[in-house]
Amino acid sequence: MSEKSVLIFAIDDSDHSFYALEWTLDHYFGSPSTSQFKLVIIHAKSNAYATCSVGMPGPGRIDVLTLIETDIKRAVDKVIEKAKELCKSKGVTNVSYEVYEGDARNIIVDAVEKQHATLLVMGSHGYGAFKRAVLGSVSDYCSHHANCSVMIVKNNKPKK
Repeated sequence: MSEKSVLIFAIDDSDHSFYALEWTLDHYFGSPSTSQFKLVIIHAKSNAYATCSVGMPGPGRIDVLTLIETDIKRAVDKVIEKAKELCKSKGVTNVSYEVYEGDARNIIVDAVEKQHATLLVMGSHGYGAFKRAVLGSVSDYCSHHANCSVMIVKNNKPKK
């Protein structure tokens, strides 16, 4: 039996991301036993707290950093748990979950290299041109820099 190709799914805490994960599970793992892919779900944990705390003087700084780190860990755990529940509800159990700290764009591109992925899938936040120019687009960056095919899943369902 040949080894399965790696599909990396890059997840964040947005509804767009979970819609894209569900779409991916339905289309690529509809029958988990016959799927041609090994699923690796990655999440990039923000390290923005390190930047925002640089100007904080005094002894309370450690307490604030600890609280921020605890909140970030709780948010990461919530994302991974929700992804696990969705995978389980779709009958997909052979999944690995990885969390990295840093800029999502670099984390995702590096994970593609490390895992020798053949496909990277991620959701689209649906930003317009202005927001994308100001905030940057992780999916746009990955589509230009990842060393594999990149699928960006858009949620075309009407908003309620």
